[in-house]
Amino acid sequence: MNIMDFNVKKLAADAGTFLSRAVQFTEEKLGQAEKTELDAHLENLLSKAECTKIWTEKIMKQTEVLLQPNPNARIEEFVYEKLDRKAPSRINNPELLGQYMIDAGTEFGPGTAYGNALIKCGETQKRIGTADRELIQTSALNFLTPLRNFIEGDYKTIAKERKLLQNKRLDLDAAKTRLKKAKAAETKSSQLNSARPEGDNIMVNFSYMLNFLHVKWLKSEQELRITQSEFDRQAEITRLLLEGISSTHAHHLRCLNDFVEAQMTYYAQCYQYMLDLQKQLGSFPSNYLSNNNQTSGTPVPYALSNAIGPSAQASAGSLVITCPSNLNDLKESSNNRKARVLYDYDAANSTELSLLADEVITVFSVVGMDSDWLMGERGNQKGKVPITYLELLN
Repeated sequence: MNIMDFNVKKLAADAGTFLSRAVQFTEEKLGQAEKTELDAHLENLLSKAECTKIWTEKIMKQTEVLLQPNPNARIEEFVYEKLDRKAPSRINNPELLGQYMIDAGTEFGPGTAYGNALIKCGETQKRIGTADRELIQTSALNFLTPLRNFIEGDYKTIAKERKLLQNKRLDLDAAKTRLKKAKAAETKSSQLNSARPEGDNIMVNFSYMLNFLHVKWLKSEQELRITQSEFDRQAEITRLLLEGISSTHAHHLRCLNDFVEAQMTYYAQCYQYMLDLQKQLGSFPSNYLSNNNQTSGTPVPYALSNAIGPSAQASAGSLVITCPSNLNDLKESSNNRKARVLYDYDAANSTELSLLADEVITVFSVVGMDSDWLMGERGNQKGKVPITYLELLN
């Protein structure tokens, strides 16, 4: 019975507090009550925390889209994460494309040029898929997880303490309003009492009313001191939490560096895989590389590929570069000439000769050789060299 009485009293007290806060909040919105303003430093910290939360959520969501463009897959991963279960491993797009290419190459025949090229491309795509999987795992661990921990952990604590601070402020302002009203009522009663109305009963009633209002005033003052103390303590707790946002920014900066490093590793791996694939495809005979029986283009120097920019490099394989007229003259004769190498060149197979920029080699033409190539000689080394990498000296 006593426990029930206690619960009823507590429920009534909580309801009274809630009603008091609601009245104070409404009067503030209507401009009928004063509002205690937070100090400028605390307001700045609150604004910084809110800004951090908003942009962290946006960056986190867009990073998830970047790493996993499929929305259904993201939803599935989210559900498994909430269930604290490991999501089933699924093949990604590069791996799927690679498998299709390998299957097609096997169907066409590994001994054919097209089938062999498909298999090589498929193997490269699967390696890119593996690198993509490693990027997702590394980024999720080192970048997304810390951001999510801030949103779901630190900021929730800040929001909770901020709400408590708001409630303490409403309690403080409500106490100020009650004290102000009590003072006004006591002042008015004192003025009426100074008129000294006749009759003992009336005097007794006035004295009783004055004593009652004075007690109410003292009680309001005590309540104001308590609410002021609670508000100051909550403001200090909130301030200490908010000052930790600077440490959060420093931690997120380290996580961002890890994310950038993971991306650098991924793109470097992909670039190396494609370079290796390009060399493997370049080792095929020129008639296999031709399109619709047209003569294949001359190899594009690396320096030139940088100059034309990334957007144009995709079509570099079809770019045909006109060789100087003196090299055309050389192709029509069998004389040996000296030539300076303009760009580095890595031989694609044993029939070619690797070149270093600015070195001087001996070149000559061979009957029946592809028009875009000459024979190069450096000491005891001999092999085919692309004419667009050369400048004739004599």
